Amino acid sequence: MNDITRSPDNIEFQPDQPRLIVFLAYPEMGLLDLTGAQTVFWAASRYMNSRGLPGYSLHTASMPGGLMHSAEGLAVHTVPLLDFAGQSIDTLIAPGAPYILKAMNNSLDLVAWLKEASPKAKRTASVCSGTFLLAKAGLLEGRRAATHWAMCDVLKESYPSIEVDSDAIFVKDGAMWTSAGVSAGIDLALALVEEDCGREVSLRVAREMVVFLKRPGGQAQYSQLLQAQTSDGAAFDDLHLWITQNLAGENLTVDSLAQQVQMSPRNFARVYKLKTGRTPAKAVEVLRVEAARRLLEDSERNIDQISRLCGFGDEERMRLTFQRNLGVSPRDYRNRFSR
Repeated sequence: MNDITRSPDNIEFQPDQPRLIVFLAYPEMGLLDLTGAQTVFWAASRYMNSRGLPGYSLHTASMPGGLMHSAEGLAVHTVPLLDFAGQSIDTLIAPGAPYILKAMNNSLDLVAWLKEASPKAKRTASVCSGTFLLAKAGLLEGRRAATHWAMCDVLKESYPSIEVDSDAIFVKDGAMWTSAGVSAGIDLALALVEEDCGREVSLRVAREMVVFLKRPGGQAQYSQLLQAQTSDGAAFDDLHLWITQNLAGENLTVDSLAQQVQMSPRNFARVYKLKTGRTPAKAVEVLRVEAARRLLEDSERNIDQISRLCGFGDEERMRLTFQRNLGVSPRDYRNRFSR
């Protein structure tokens, strides 16, 4: 970033004017693809403005302007893209669509506009299958990209020069940002806000939206706990990710965690509590509960299997931990929330 200054609140910003963000709209676009990312930027801008700092200028635009119907049937008001001729666009964002190939072929004028406008913008991003719009415009040739998991093979076959990452939540390759399915657009937008405004603003937005910050772009399975990701605790982000990848091991002790971050056990325990507000043992416990909750919701594994996969050791210990943290047993939790 150029000409960055830092406020007393530890917020990074460019002080001259709001960043212009243009969301591209077209018939049959996915509504959440559009509004999920928009809400992130809106919340970030509101927080920045409350501190007397410039935020974002958000616009939804289409080729003709006027009402644009989403795939879900809701109509969105748009302004004509020609209104932005000669303006300095910070970010172009292309949402996806449930039937993207049909929608894209019916919006070739938008693709042509994107091909011309993208090199003039600071960065270009896509949500979900919106990656196909960028690919059709020739913006992803020789680049790495992500899209909805169900469309990865189609993207590979249609555009062989693109390195498709089927596991990533989002991918940044130069000025091009692409994301996986639907809600991953929120993860992408949070990452863009963090790049623009700093970690503290991104954290505040995540808390307001009640989402986990941040799912790393290259990791599709586990989110790190939002509660553990304070501004000061950023140094332990990699450790939290390592813990989630090694939950089955029961020996996640202070000694083993300290070794992972190359600190003495005593110093690690002190610094970790100071930075995150919880002890290492409590952090491991909460991460185990989070992982077990997801398995109870999304898998058919029995509770004893889940207890071992998440490092509780046995079903009874997992039951006690759930009661302590959630006030409910694993069995009752599954009955309430299993999909």
